[in-house]
Amino acid sequence: MALQAAVERARFAAEARIAAELGGVDLPVARAMLYAVRGGKGLRAFLVAESARLHGIADAIAAAAAIECIHGYSLVHDDMPCMDDDALRRGQPTVHAAWDEVTAVLAGDALQSLGFELVAQAEGEAADVLTLSRGLARAAGVHGMVGGQAMDLAAEDAPVPLTLAQVETLQAGKTGALIQWSATAGAVLAGAETAPLGRYGAALGRAFQIWDDVLDVEGDAATLGKAIGKDESAGKATYVSLLGLEAAKRRAADLVTEACDALSVYGEDAEMMRDLARYVIARKK
Repeated sequence: MALQAAVERARFAAEARIAAELGGVDLPVARAMLYAVRGGKGLRAFLVAESARLHGIADAIAAAAAIECIHGYSLVHDDMPCMDDDALRRGQPTVHAAWDEVTAVLAGDALQSLGFELVAQAEGEAADVLTLSRGLARAAGVHGMVGGQAMDLAAEDAPVPLTLAQVETLQAGKTGALIQWSATAGAVLAGAETAPLGRYGAALGRAFQIWDDVLDVEGDAATLGKAIGKDESAGKATYVSLLGLEAAKRRAADLVTEACDALSVYGEDAEMMRDLARYVIARKK
């Protein structure tokens, strides 16, 4: 319950900050932007806030809102007909379905811009804020999320399915890069050592993606708020297709242990981040 409350606080605070930044903009694209960032898990915002708390930073809401903008933009574009062509996200019509494709493109573009505007407002030394912003650009771009998404799309038409090593590389970019950035954000803003949180974030991101693959096989569409079985029907190589369902679950559990062990330098102060890692492979959506 404490974890759930903390995650919800971070999510609501991030959503409120985004809404405040958009205050007074009476355009369909602004409404679509808010629609896109509301109702998510808030895990990335929580990771930013909690990693900041570990380093004595009380106010990391700008950085938490920034990552929710970048994540939201990625989902808006990912759902579009030219990519994954999804009609549902979080149990609601996707942005292009609720508005139109033009509005969805612009809403995603504007969320990306707003994300970098927000990260530039983060509390910290100028050099540390710059480092955080550069790290977000790399994690979101061709070396991270966009690169992973491009690999994923290319794999759909590849004559030979991806190997496990290739899937891990793909997902480290598509899913893991933004999670790892979120986990290390507090250390970066404090000018502190990032390696422990970097290891935590990398393991957490991989466990998160494996569990997404598990849920795509045995999850419930109503609970997930989106279609299931799409990876299998598309013939995509996933952790589950390559390892098998039970082996994939064991691999996810091992990664959670790895993530928790990486936090040993923080002692009991990092217990909520350990709880988050355990939750990642217990969630139903």
